[in-house]
Amino acid sequence: MDSVTQFTLGAAVSVAVMRRRMPVWQSALWGGLCGTLPDLDALIDHGNALSNMLLHRAHSHALIWQTAATPAIAGAFMLIHRVRRTHPHTLDPARAAPQWGHWCLMVWLVLITHALLDGMTIYGTQLARPLSDSAYGLGSIFIIDPLYTLPLLAGVLISSLSRSPQGLRSNTVGLILSSLYLAWSAAAQLYVAQQVDAGLAANGARPPRSHMLVTPTPFNTVLWRVVVMRDDRYEEGFYSLFDGRRPVRFSSYPIDPALRSEAMGLASVKALNTFSDGFTRIDEHSGGLRITDLRMGQEPAYVFSFVVAQRGSALAETPPRAVGGRGNVSITQALGWLWRRAAGADIDPPR
Repeated sequence: MDSVTQFTLGAAVSVAVMRRRMPVWQSALWGGLCGTLPDLDALIDHGNALSNMLLHRAHSHALIWQTAATPAIAGAFMLIHRVRRTHPHTLDPARAAPQWGHWCLMVWLVLITHALLDGMTIYGTQLARPLSDSAYGLGSIFIIDPLYTLPLLAGVLISSLSRSPQGLRSNTVGLILSSLYLAWSAAAQLYVAQQVDAGLAANGARPPRSHMLVTPTPFNTVLWRVVVMRDDRYEEGFYSLFDGRRPVRFSSYPIDPALRSEAMGLASVKALNTFSDGFTRIDEHSGGLRITDLRMGQEPAYVFSFVVAQRGSALAETPPRAVGGRGNVSITQALGWLWRRAAGADIDPPR
């Protein structure tokens, strides 16, 4: 998820653990900072653009490593907090200041909820390292979704500003509402997948479930993007929860099976294809071999696309070079289409 959401989730989890063992705004700040730590791996340069993509959300998001790092992080936070505190804890004399166990619980919960939330997006989070480098991505929520973030933010703010003992209930309510929204997103994704699957089966064109991707469009869980992989093409369509039984209209884009087979001999192509569960496009452009992750973006613009080889007498692998982007469609035009299509209008996306 985006940095603001992860900061807010960390703050909410910290407030839930620390209660009033310190001023609420302080526990929110510590939790927010802790919730930011895993994403600092984006600052590490692994040598090329493709490796930077593949190793984001890797070791720093692994549940085992997060658990192992918890005592040290908690100890550092506790020490800094005590050094900076210039007066005894007086907010609630009946409660002692947080001990090392409280700090450990807070840090651990913030770190693992960060990783598990990222696992709900489509990117791919390597939760099981060092046991496995498999990337998990349910893909039921977009990386930025205000309906998930706003309840958390409201709960933290109200709890921080309230002097009443009941003020912490707002934080609890925010955590519950955001968690229910995640459950809703997974249920909606399953429903859409079943609807699309039934429509494809009725037309005699039902692929294996592993060849179909269902993921939400930006900022919502009402309009869903569907990608179906075939041997010689991939198909893209959109389904809104307001479409009812109206079948998905797919646009088809060709795949060159021979080129794909040839390119799979390249290490970088194989790595990205595995990372994206096979949802990739491989093509040649101006003598360069390009591989594109079809999970993030939509036709014709994709966030992650890399030139990984040059054509000579054969394909010669080169250091991966990022060529992805969001295209030149205006934001206003794109958001206008998104709103109308989510409401059920049967219109094509801007190209």
